Amino acid sequence: MQQLAENVWVVEGPSVPFFGLPYSTRMTIIRLDNQQLWIHSPIALNDNLLTNIASLGEVKYLVAPNHLHHLFIEPWQQQFPDARLYGTEQLIIKRNDLDFDGALTNSSSEVWPWHQQIKQVLFTGSPLMQECIFYHPSSGVLIVTDLLENFNPAGFNWWQRILAKITGIVAPNGKMPLDWRLSFMFGKAKARQHLTQILNWQADTLVMSHGEIIHEDATNFLKRSFRWLL
Repeated sequence: MQQLAENVWVVEGPSVPFFGLPYSTRMTIIRLDNQQLWIHSPIALNDNLLTNIASLGEVKYLVAPNHLHHLFIEPWQQQFPDARLYGTEQLIIKRNDLDFDGALTNSSSEVWPWHQQIKQVLFTGSPLMQECIFYHPSSGVLIVTDLLENFNPAGFNWWQRILAKITGIVAPNGKMPLDWRLSFMFGKAKARQHLTQILNWQADTLVMSHGEIIHEDATNFLKRSFRWLL
């Protein structure tokens, strides 16, 4: 477990195979003012992780930010039955076996229980996937899942590196994977609105579920990564 800022931690999990590549997993934890824990993209549970979690506070919110990040949710619900689970509408349809407490949307009528401490926007414009992006103003930490990927090439073998470079997900120039970028052909205007909101947050640190964390100048990294959209 690594502390990124006051009340913000990341935890690295085991890699999972995805389209022939070993995808690293990373969970982000934010401790709210009431000492409750908000957990983004939960990773595989183990005894050491449970001990560390218990030292931070009470697990209150489990967040599955897109329809691909659900593999480890069920064990977390079993371990923390009082925690509230939120996911995108796409994931709620996909995993109707899970007990969700709410859908992550851009509805102006929704008031999230963490809204005073964590900002969010659902990044839309693609039929392929929607993803909820989160920003913690007090720490300057922006949290994305697959919106951007920034893998260290040393983690791939030779043919995996070639594939990763083609799809545009290799550090230090990581970006949204190519297939997802192409799917915005008819939704760029909507996506630009969401990106403008994210850029206006002026994040200092960028945490991605997959790849190297950007510890400074995160906003300029975002601008470079989204040249295709801007």
